[in-house]
Amino acid sequence: MTSVSVVIPVRDDAEALDVCLRHLARQTVRPLEVVVVDNGSTDGSARVAARHGARVVVEPRPGIPAAAAAGYDAALGDVIARLDADSLPGPRWVERITARMAGDPGLDALSGTGRFTDLHPVPGVVATALYLGAYYALGHLALGHPPLWGSSMAVRRSAWQEVRRAVAREDSEIHDDLDLAFALGPLRRIVFDRHLRVGVSARSLRGAAQLRRRFGRALRTLRRNWLRLPPWRRWRLRLAR
Repeated sequence: MTSVSVVIPVRDDAEALDVCLRHLARQTVRPLEVVVVDNGSTDGSARVAARHGARVVVEPRPGIPAAAAAGYDAALGDVIARLDADSLPGPRWVERITARMAGDPGLDALSGTGRFTDLHPVPGVVATALYLGAYYALGHLALGHPPLWGSSMAVRRSAWQEVRRAVAREDSEIHDDLDLAFALGPLRRIVFDRHLRVGVSARSLRGAAQLRRRFGRALRTLRRNWLRLPPWRRWRLRLAR
């Protein structure tokens, strides 16, 4: 059976992590392991992870890119699934990843969707559609294939090992999920799965400063990767495939 490691990078987010790990404990298919990467937390994040039986990996370099990559390096499963500390996976989340990856050996990565759990239902649906819809549409144009979304995604460990040296680790102002999608390239298969759905917090979208930072990271990630392989060449390779 295809084994799944779940990686969760965290920094000072003990309360959200506790809820996320409670959701993982209710999975219909248990993951091989849960790897929580402590990225310099000063709260009880590492203690929460250990209490839930997760394996704690320490990554002192600040930033999600370094933390996520350290978790992927440490993972032992055939498939590396990724959540954020505020992700709330449904009970069949691991089961869905296992089934898709086991049933399609040519599939390199999966990316899911979400819903904002801390907004009123109607504005939450609209905000989710606008935010994730724009991310997937624009990301597809930029990449030549679907992007990855770090709050709910999975990548085959063999694919990660092939591209692990190509991702940014030292730059904390990079979107690590988008950067990994660029590294996987247009010749690998990344699939969007609308059933791979999680609840998430809308905190990253609150305030002008947060939005500016997210857009700045997106531009920085695009610039870094387009210098290596511009979008027209990516699409040419994709279409030729």
